[in-house]
Amino acid sequence: MLRNLPPVPPGFVGRRGELAHLDDVLYEERVVTLTGAGGVGKSRLALEAADRVLRAGERGAAWADLWPLRDDRLLVASVADAVDFADHTTHQALDSLADWLADRDVLLVLDSCEHLVVPCRRLVTRLTTACPRLTVLSTSREPLGVPGEHVVAVEPLPPATDAVEMFRLRAAAAGTPVSSPADTVAVARLCARLEGMPLAVELIAGQLAHRTVEEVELELGPRLDITAEGSPPGPPRHRAVRTTIGWSHELCAPAERLLWARMSVFREPVDADTVRVVCAGGPLPADEVGRALAGLSRKSVLSRVDAGYRMLDTVREYGRMWLDEVGESRELADRHAAHFLGMARDADRGWLGGRQAAWYGRLGSAHADLCAALDHLLSERPDTAIELIGLLAFPWSCCGHLREAAAYLDDALALSTASGPVRTRALWALGITRVLRGEHEHAGRLAAFCRDRADLQDDTGGTLRAAYLLGLTHLLRGRPAEARSEVETALRGAGGTVFASAGHVLCRLVRVFALTGEGLLDEARREAEELRGGCVARGEWWTRSYTDYQLALIALFEDRAQDATAHALSMLDGKRRIGDSFGIALGLDLLASALAAQGAGERAVAAYGAGETYWSAVGHPQRGTPELGPVRERYEDTARSLLGDDGYERALRRSALSDPEAVLHRLLDGPRGSS
Repeated sequence: MLRNLPPVPPGFVGRRGELAHLDDVLYEERVVTLTGAGGVGKSRLALEAADRVLRAGERGAAWADLWPLRDDRLLVASVADAVDFADHTTHQALDSLADWLADRDVLLVLDSCEHLVVPCRRLVTRLTTACPRLTVLSTSREPLGVPGEHVVAVEPLPPATDAVEMFRLRAAAAGTPVSSPADTVAVARLCARLEGMPLAVELIAGQLAHRTVEEVELELGPRLDITAEGSPPGPPRHRAVRTTIGWSHELCAPAERLLWARMSVFREPVDADTVRVVCAGGPLPADEVGRALAGLSRKSVLSRVDAGYRMLDTVREYGRMWLDEVGESRELADRHAAHFLGMARDADRGWLGGRQAAWYGRLGSAHADLCAALDHLLSERPDTAIELIGLLAFPWSCCGHLREAAAYLDDALALSTASGPVRTRALWALGITRVLRGEHEHAGRLAAFCRDRADLQDDTGGTLRAAYLLGLTHLLRGRPAEARSEVETALRGAGGTVFASAGHVLCRLVRVFALTGEGLLDEARREAEELRGGCVARGEWWTRSYTDYQLALIALFEDRAQDATAHALSMLDGKRRIGDSFGIALGLDLLASALAAQGAGERAVAAYGAGETYWSAVGHPQRGTPELGPVRERYEDTARSLLGDDGYERALRRSALSDPEAVLHRLLDGPRGSS
């Protein structure tokens, strides 16, 4: 069952009637849209409703943030990411997503659709037509216009009751509780003038760290007088939010106002170091950033998310307006892109080191900002964009963003005039995306071209990477001897030790696979153990997990089921650490075979069932090198004989209907005895 919702903050106030209504309509209607002004609380209400659905335990729920998207280019990819679909297919993206969701009972939340109403309408219409058990809950400032859409207009909180309660809770959380009768009366007057708009209430409560309630009312009250001359146009509740944001902006110190504007460039929560690197400069020195961050947090302009800071999209819009006003939009986009290019370079340099898994995590958490950097560079400096996507495509390809990697590579290669190793690296990365989608011939042609280009450029790293890709295509087409010949030639030409570079390691890994495929098991085992030992010493996980894969396979060939189980579990642990869903699917198949060989029938079938779900999540049937197929078939038969046909089918259905991550957790972290 999908359980992909953001953390639910404590202190939800009111909305009992709306929640009760949503409890009903989310089971009766296919498309429900929460509409209302920015700052009225649509997203918070949607999150609370989705959490209630999830806690009921009858269906899954997934959340897709759409506000970071500049246009619809990454719309389908964002939704696929939300529902754990790592698309490795060659089909149309929306068709593949619809196939993945076809039989799933899921509530999909699309948050902040107002700037993508037409593409969201197309997406929702296609998905609800193809997926009979899917329900969509969207938030938007206007309806999507989908046939049969049930629209719920989200109103402000009742000013005299819930808005006051929200004000009191937020003020208390900020360390300035409202306690005296006079202050309570003043808060009630303020909430009435704020029209009960939650965002406005939060911002005003944040000002109590520096002002009394009386001072806030005296300063803000005249601005909120809707009959006052020169008041902003629009409905009162719109004016309340705009006025409150504007007043909060005026009350910020100059450094805080500048930081507010500059931080509007970010799409994801960011830590203080990243803010300092991108946003410091000029009248905002680096040593002032921490103080400005603290001030914006106290004023509720920023909220804390784990170790980072996040700005609500309505507040971000205001900051972006001011960034345009001060003429820094282009400069900040450049600095933002430069920072994330630097992150990608550091991650690439650190790929073989002890922080490899941490780098995968950082690239994953910064995904929306990396996409924003690519979008900016593609329009302004495509020769830099091609370097960035060339660095990102390999980690993206195995961790759920294969289709995005391929699309950005296609665009960068078309727009960039760069030549030399940077272009060769991008072409190699494109080959990786092709081979993972099963396009082996195309990948082989790209690999051969990259090899020739790298040789001409005297680019040893490029030659080794090309040999790895060529070797991989040979392995997947059942040609292990050709794969071994390719990488051995490249390794002889490059010289150096096993861990001289990432290219050396990748070629050594192909050699291990090839030796196993040729049946040279003793030699394959020795090489795999040597390579694994070096990975363990360095804290590297990607290669280590594939050496465990090979050692598990070799152990099965040699009827050492216990060793095979240990290596398969170790492989899965590594793939889980870096979020490699393709590798997890492979590892579950291998673990299932090893468990069946040990006589652990129930656990074997649990692994088979979870493996089927993971294979489905990459959009194609089971894959791997050809020698794995007969192993799967042999031990599936073994598991069936252990449990009997009926017992096998029951256990398989039970596992296939379970949350695959929960099954993986039990297999890795639970009791490891036979069932």
